[in-house]
Amino acid sequence: MASEGDEAPLVGRTDILTSIQADLLAAGPGGTAAVFVTGESGVGKSRLLRETADAMQAAGAAVLFGACLDIGDASPLHPVLQALRQAGAHPGPGPGDPAQDGAGALLERVSGELRSLARGRRLLLVLDDLQWADRSTRQMLLYLLAGLGEINLSVLAAVRSESLHGAHPLRRVLAELRRLRSVRVLDLAPLDQDATAELVAAIAGDIAAEDADRVFKRSGGNPFVAEELARDLRDGRVELSDTLREIFLSRVDELPQHAHDVVHAVAAGVEPVEHALLARVLPLPEAELIEAVRAAVAHRFLTSAPDGYRLRHQVVAEVIEHEVLPAEHAARHRRYAEAIEAAPGDTDHARLAHHWQQAGEPTRALPSVIAAARAAEQLYGYAEAYRYWALALALTSDDSAERTELLGHAAESAHRCGEHQRALSTLEQLAAREDGPGLCELHLRRARYLAAAGRTATAEMEYERALAAPECSAAEKASAAANLAELLVHLGRYADAGIRAREALELAERADGSTADLVRASAALGFSLAFREDPDAGLAVIRQAVEIAERAGHPDDIGCAYLHLAELLTNPLNNIEEGVLVARRGAEKLAAIGQGRTYQTRLLAIAANGLFRVGQWTEAAQVLDDAMRHRPSGADAVEILLSRCRLWVGFGELEAADRDLDAVATILAGGGARHVLPMLTLRAGRAMWQGRHDEARAAVQRGLTETRSDDLVLLGVLAWHGLRAEAEAQAGGEVAVDRGAVRRLQAVVERVARGAGNAASPVRAVVDGYLDLCAAELSRIEERNDPDLWARAAQAWDRRKQPYPAAYSRLRQAEASFARRTRRAAATSALREAYETARAMGATPLAAEVTQVATRARVALTGDEDVATTAARQPGGDALDMLTDREREVLAAVAEGLTNREIGQALFISERTVGVHVGHIFDKLQVRTRVQASRVYLRAA
Repeated sequence: MASEGDEAPLVGRTDILTSIQADLLAAGPGGTAAVFVTGESGVGKSRLLRETADAMQAAGAAVLFGACLDIGDASPLHPVLQALRQAGAHPGPGPGDPAQDGAGALLERVSGELRSLARGRRLLLVLDDLQWADRSTRQMLLYLLAGLGEINLSVLAAVRSESLHGAHPLRRVLAELRRLRSVRVLDLAPLDQDATAELVAAIAGDIAAEDADRVFKRSGGNPFVAEELARDLRDGRVELSDTLREIFLSRVDELPQHAHDVVHAVAAGVEPVEHALLARVLPLPEAELIEAVRAAVAHRFLTSAPDGYRLRHQVVAEVIEHEVLPAEHAARHRRYAEAIEAAPGDTDHARLAHHWQQAGEPTRALPSVIAAARAAEQLYGYAEAYRYWALALALTSDDSAERTELLGHAAESAHRCGEHQRALSTLEQLAAREDGPGLCELHLRRARYLAAAGRTATAEMEYERALAAPECSAAEKASAAANLAELLVHLGRYADAGIRAREALELAERADGSTADLVRASAALGFSLAFREDPDAGLAVIRQAVEIAERAGHPDDIGCAYLHLAELLTNPLNNIEEGVLVARRGAEKLAAIGQGRTYQTRLLAIAANGLFRVGQWTEAAQVLDDAMRHRPSGADAVEILLSRCRLWVGFGELEAADRDLDAVATILAGGGARHVLPMLTLRAGRAMWQGRHDEARAAVQRGLTETRSDDLVLLGVLAWHGLRAEAEAQAGGEVAVDRGAVRRLQAVVERVARGAGNAASPVRAVVDGYLDLCAAELSRIEERNDPDLWARAAQAWDRRKQPYPAAYSRLRQAEASFARRTRRAAATSALREAYETARAMGATPLAAEVTQVATRARVALTGDEDVATTAARQPGGDALDMLTDREREVLAAVAEGLTNREIGQALFISERTVGVHVGHIFDKLQVRTRVQASRVYLRAA
């Protein structure tokens, strides 16, 4: 019989193996790479994983192995935590973590353990059977492969293709991960006839061609089935088995009795099955048990590893399961459950619950199911927790004493993991119970769940019912009014928000309400006043909220108060300098407390956005670097990445912008659709600097159809980008103007203008600035490019102390004046001012376009006289003469297609320094893209 070492050679996969290794080493800009191998059972996925891991480990990589479990719901992050534990690490929830840091804190700890294990080397994380991955594991992969873990990480995973049905959650994750250039999804096909014949010959030796042909036809090229059939031939079985069932049942029948029992026991267990656990399940003398295991390994049913025993292939378990009587099945799982309960140390409640269920004893399964749910919540795995709570409900009857408590936990976990409809339906079951919570608590919870589900009108009604209910205490009504005020601000109903906020403050004062309610209500009132009536009064109210929060000292309240104050100053009130100071001060206070990581990150994002608006881009980049040290996740990571992407687009670092936008899209795939509008606006801006106006148009139009936002500023920015894309198309002549898109954009502009009329003067001033830009872009589209409109826009943005849109407006003012051959002196002055502003900020693409306009108009960007540019004076000269030696080296590398990171590694300079050189090259050569620069270089060469 075959021994464990009787492994067939790797046939027909050599090129694939080499390709996978190359892909795993070809990390993207974020330092990550991944290959997901999909294919049918037995096609050789696990073998490829093992061979690749061995090769990379031999080459110096650190390798971790983890496997997902098919037991309904494993504990959160099971395969990743399993891999870490095997390597001696023990990440878990920190004892003093504040609730707001939750899942992000766990992601940071797991990332830290991975970095520690890598010790500067490339780390390969191998995950088998990823189709069974829990939601937390899927989100962890999104987080890591987006480059947020700061690890030189490669992920190699196997996925059963037959398991990925239409609604499988992994399908969406893989679809989004494909967007990352360093991720590859490889569909592993069966062997062809020649490769199958080679495999059969390697196992069975010289055989007749018709026998090899029979193996191919019966196996369909599946390597696992072909190997077993080839061993039938080698061992003298003339009649080949027609099915996998026949193959394995005949093998099992040949086993010694104790080895037979071992295979059946491991098939019923949750792998890996530790030796000590197996010894409790099969009460054999130690020597006999070891001999039985040895026989099962020798017959190629089991593999042995330090952490326990596994079936060589899961197909064996599926075959055996159908041959076991129900009573045998229940008895084996009962022995497992009893053995796990008797084992010393911490109990694996997920595994114990599984075995008691399979044993048909729901009453004994219930305590472990509840314990597994609580353990999942400690790891912030609310999706897994909800399913455990739901299972606990399925195991209890309606008249069970614990059912009310279980319904409460299930509803809250469903809400926290985004299963809003399930949360609401579970809450209704809770409400129908005689021993359920009070009416007021039900109103408040229902309103919270409805608001999260986007059903804001119904949520508002629930808050109103709570306020009208006589059963609600003053404190509960204060909470309802404060939450309702915050909801109304989100809906843009600032007058109603102010009314409810005042009501909340009055109720909180009478009932000694919570600080959180005071802060929330004050923030809503401040926004209402600032938008509608009196910005100074609104600021005073929010500043009072900051004082209340600081006196209370709770990091959540401090963070919330500072966040609202900073947002109000930097955005609607356009008091950017003070807003940046407030944001930084709040982040520093939270850092001093040592808590509030989420609010620290969001405050730093606000500070960076403010610095961007006032043109202090280098300082903004430093603030974002500080924020990234918090290792943000989820919505916090999206805010930071969008802030950084604004800088990348402004600097002209379009590859870095692509990387961050891909990361944002990847994170949003893990749950939530916030920030879609800014993401699409940035995609449009990046595409326009690359000359891809149709792509910019598509991004804007998608934003107009997908968003329900009432934020006038965001809509104004989006409309400006859309009209600018159409104007660029009109100017370029390569893409026709979409008149339908222009009409839709004009409707948005009219909506924004109507909304601005009801806003406070500082808000209206910002919105009017974008309306000025929209009007000027429309004049470009209609081929009446009006320099006066652009001059008015430039002056408006000067008054708002935002240099970037002012410089852009001056560029267009000069362009329009030169085209009309009027006001040349004013146009030259505007162009030079735009150039100075762009160079001071580091806005390379804008500076390059200014230079192009100056070249066409024969205007010198420095000096008092109009002169031809150097390039124009010397048309026969070398186009590269104006470049320094280092710039020539960088340009040569650009022409080779290298990224900034690769150029930096080759020339031993930083990626940022490369970006500065590229900007100078674009400026000197008067180009806007890397392709254009490469073309100039190749012509000169």
